Amino acid sequence: MDVVLLIARVLFVVIFLASSIGHFTQTAAMTGYAQSKGVPAARAAVLLGGALLLLGGVSVLLGLWGDLGALLLVVFLLPTAVLMHGFWRESEPGARMTETIQFNKDISLAGGALAFFVLYARDAVGYALTGPLLGLG
Repeated sequence: MDVVLLIARVLFVVIFLASSIGHFTQTAAMTGYAQSKGVPAARAAVLLGGALLLLGGVSVLLGLWGDLGALLLVVFLLPTAVLMHGFWRESEPGARMTETIQFNKDISLAGGALAFFVLYARDAVGYALTGPLLGLG
């Protein structure tokens, strides 16, 4: 089962690592988008988001304090869902549908990250570089 969980980790973090690259290579465009959504200190938020995605994704992938890495992803995903994908603020049906999908994606990924947090915190993940940092016993 450790091999299956390793494959799950690889598949799970693809979106976070790819997104982190976008945060750092398309910072200006992403800052403009964040500003259009009313995010305060948009440039700093984009760069911080990129760091959370990169650190959390690498941590979960490698099992390098994977419990902390999973929490970093949750810290990125939940505020992003609310601040960037507030479907309830959209009146145009197409935009509302798009934001609903993105909101649900972020919430679902946060649930997955919490599941990885529990697995790592219980030291129930094989092929990891370290044990849990926070631990649940």
